[in-house]
Amino acid sequence: MHEMSIVVSIIDIAENEAKKAHAEKISELELDIGTVSGIELNALNFAFESVKPQTMLKNAEIKINIIYAKSKCEDCSFEYKTDNVYNLCPKCNSYRTHIIQGKEMKVKSISVD
Repeated sequence: MHEMSIVVSIIDIAENEAKKAHAEKISELELDIGTVSGIELNALNFAFESVKPQTMLKNAEIKINIIYAKSKCEDCSFEYKTDNVYNLCPKCNSYRTHIIQGKEMKVKSISVD
């Protein structure tokens, strides 16, 4: 479960930023997670619940914004929602497509007290 190592890294980032602000605790953590980022949300939530009681996020609310994947065709420039990085363009059937959103995994905001 690579989500555990991702959570540990996110908590390290959040705690380092909180300490820079001389905060005692983190009250909210907001993340952007893409649907084709390779992250399993249930495993991520489980990892947070397992680890956060020993951290500055003990009572923090974890908000996860889901970023739905979109692709763009390099041949016809059509943009479309996708659930797979290997889909053909639904307009021209080209295989020359690329993901333009949905791979995100970032800390969007941290609220501290």
